[in-house]
Amino acid sequence: MKIAIIGTGYVGLVTGTCLAESGNQVICVDNNLEKLEKLENHVIPIYEPGLEEIFVRNIEEERLNFTSDLVKAVETSEVVFLCLPTPPKEDGSADLKYVLSVAEDIAKGVNQYKIIINKSTVPVGTTELVKKAILKYTDQEFDVISNPEFLREGTAVVDFMKPDRIVIGTRSEKVREKMQELYHPFLGGDRQLIFMDEASSEMTKYAANSFLATKISFINEVANLCEKVGANVDHVYEGMGTDSRIGKKFLRSGIGYGGSCFPKDVSALHKIAKAHDYNFRILEAVTGVNNYQKHTLVTKIKNYFGDNLRGLKIAVWGLAFKPDTDDIRESPAITIIEELLAAEADVYAYDPEAMESTKKLTNLRISYGEHPYDILDGADALVIATDWNEFKTPDYDKILNLLNKKVVFDGRNLYNPKKMQDLGFYYASIGRNVVTP
Repeated sequence: MKIAIIGTGYVGLVTGTCLAESGNQVICVDNNLEKLEKLENHVIPIYEPGLEEIFVRNIEEERLNFTSDLVKAVETSEVVFLCLPTPPKEDGSADLKYVLSVAEDIAKGVNQYKIIINKSTVPVGTTELVKKAILKYTDQEFDVISNPEFLREGTAVVDFMKPDRIVIGTRSEKVREKMQELYHPFLGGDRQLIFMDEASSEMTKYAANSFLATKISFINEVANLCEKVGANVDHVYEGMGTDSRIGKKFLRSGIGYGGSCFPKDVSALHKIAKAHDYNFRILEAVTGVNNYQKHTLVTKIKNYFGDNLRGLKIAVWGLAFKPDTDDIRESPAITIIEELLAAEADVYAYDPEAMESTKKLTNLRISYGEHPYDILDGADALVIATDWNEFKTPDYDKILNLLNKKVVFDGRNLYNPKKMQDLGFYYASIGRNVVTP
């Protein structure tokens, strides 16, 4: 099948590459010429495990191509994916300017029947808005449908190639047949292709992400209460997560969620509810808890050292909002560092992938290490902010020898409190009792 992908951001690049991997002819469109040149030269602007190998392979096998000519890409394609950003406005609602701005060029390329697929995360009713926008410029036949993405940063390639489900919002039988053909290589076993109306499809994306965010905020509230009553949130997690009705995923306590999706989608769904005169009270609580949770680790640090951290060297492991990505958007680690700097601490940081994006996107006055242990020498405390695998089984003796004070604040509950106590650490984590040597 001949496919055009409009937008080569995170979703567009993964979608286009994976569709090419299944044998389709894919052309990716972007108006950033510098970015296109890098892509053509096999340079990927994001870090995503497993993507580079299939990206390079499909370029070399000429199934994946790039262009700035949107009209020509639409003309030569049967299916057109809109993978454009929908950033939040100041009021929290999704900004559709990028999605709607391409309508005229798309219309110019509709030279025969096309299926235009909205892959971007958009408010209910956007499918109809896109259709009306294109209709202003063409009387050719086309369909606009909803096909929300459910890609997790760090596992996006696996998520696309072996999805839990694929949701399609359309009422056209013609489109159903085409989508069954397109997505057939990715189905099998329990993996389902689910058809529904467009509005329900658009709502499904927001509802799914908001529910996952709710699970995270709920377990973080439980963790905070565990600290008050002397319970261990890890034990509570096991007791809850093994209930098949609840499940273990997204039930780990920590310092809150971040990234480009959960904060934005929770806010957008709340805004949609308000626009329809409905007070979605749970979402207010989810956001409030998450904002609070990002500050809990610094509270623990100040409880130990005092409010003024001037002259203290604090080492931070982790900058990305989660492991296996270089994305620092809404990252709890960045919030923690900002607070530490405001308290006049000297911050040294290490992250396997996110240091360059942190340097590029922030003005934080921090020092960086080439290796995780580089930043520990003489540090008064180690802060764990992202649960990268390389942090999970560290060289404890090296940490003990390098730190000025044997103090660890763990925002991801990576270590066993009893072991840390036996090793001689002061160890504070989330939802578990503080241990002292």
